[in-house]
Amino acid sequence: MARAFLFVLDSFGIGGAPDAAAFGDEGADTFGHIAAACAVGKGDQAGLRAGPLAIPNMIALGLGEAARTATGVLPAGIEAVASPAGFYGAAQEVSDGKDTPSGHWEIAGVPVPFKWGYFPHTIPTFPADLTAAIVREAGLPGILGDRHASGTEIIAELGEEHIRSGKPICYTSGDSVFQIAAHETHFGLERLYELCLIVRRLVDPLVIGRVIARPFIGETAATFVRTSNRRDYAVLPPEPTLADRLVARGSRVIGIGKIGDIFAHQGISETRKAAGNMALFDATLGAMDDTRDGDLVFANFVDFDMNFGHRRDIPGYADALEQFDRRLPEAIAKLRRGDLLLITADHGCDPSWRGTDHTRECVPIFGTGPDLTPAAVGLRKTFADIGETVAAHLGLAPGRHGTSFRHLLGGDA
Repeated sequence: MARAFLFVLDSFGIGGAPDAAAFGDEGADTFGHIAAACAVGKGDQAGLRAGPLAIPNMIALGLGEAARTATGVLPAGIEAVASPAGFYGAAQEVSDGKDTPSGHWEIAGVPVPFKWGYFPHTIPTFPADLTAAIVREAGLPGILGDRHASGTEIIAELGEEHIRSGKPICYTSGDSVFQIAAHETHFGLERLYELCLIVRRLVDPLVIGRVIARPFIGETAATFVRTSNRRDYAVLPPEPTLADRLVARGSRVIGIGKIGDIFAHQGISETRKAAGNMALFDATLGAMDDTRDGDLVFANFVDFDMNFGHRRDIPGYADALEQFDRRLPEAIAKLRRGDLLLITADHGCDPSWRGTDHTRECVPIFGTGPDLTPAAVGLRKTFADIGETVAAHLGLAPGRHGTSFRHLLGGDA
């Protein structure tokens, strides 16, 4: 029996979503706009990177052709590859959202069948009765923020007042989230987690996808920095995911990064966390060494989204892609006969786009395996095709959603 490795480059959309206009994102293209900026020098940053986007390993596997599948054109500065070394294609999302749970659940074979709740673009943004209940049940002196905001900006603005007052910083975004920033020592990390559990219960009737703990350290606006102790409190998927099906079968699913949080730790045998994409890559390589036949390593590389997409940092995003690309051969070298490596994304977060929210885009599908035949898998109508392909590769019966393209890749499945 084979092993599978599913890498999610968080927010690395490739444009072309047919319903992007309904989300205010018509024309958004994370990959395309980063590549175009780098091609004309707008991706340069002294001491970081310069010149055209250099991701030769992903391009060789078929990433450029995946982008062409989604949009009809190659991104600027990306050379065509006549015969990609891997399989490649793109996928559209059918879930009504452009956020992390929707994307990951659908990748794992379960599109979201309902509409998420969102907080309005008002100040205050949270309903007064919700805020009152949070303050009462958590024994708080009040809250700060109460609006749509960038996490780093609102911590810089309100962090010192938070330390003085003991009031947590509460904010949201264009996603279905309630985020709470608090100082790890002045407020307390465990107290922050306990507060998030209270809020999780209180926002359930509003169908809010995630409550996110955003701990930080430092003593002044100039020194505040968020730590790696973030924790997401998500609602449960509405039906068994790929991970659930594997665990029920007796296989192991090792979640890297925030995967466990996204699935509310359901169907995840083990969670391995780390701070930063390169540390997450190290953790992923270790998990690859530890897997047995029939197991899945499900990894999320969050920096693309958290540090560069939301912050609209094109050079930083480009540099992160180049760092990932340089290390990709290390993962490929660990593949053995029968293995599948599939790389994708959960949504877009175009760093050239207006605002700071995610963008509705197609996602790439590309990858390889020692016994797999390079192939074009086309434009898939749902991310669930990704999960069903992994399921077929690992010998599971078909699920309710999506269609496997595993048969296009040859080898034993």
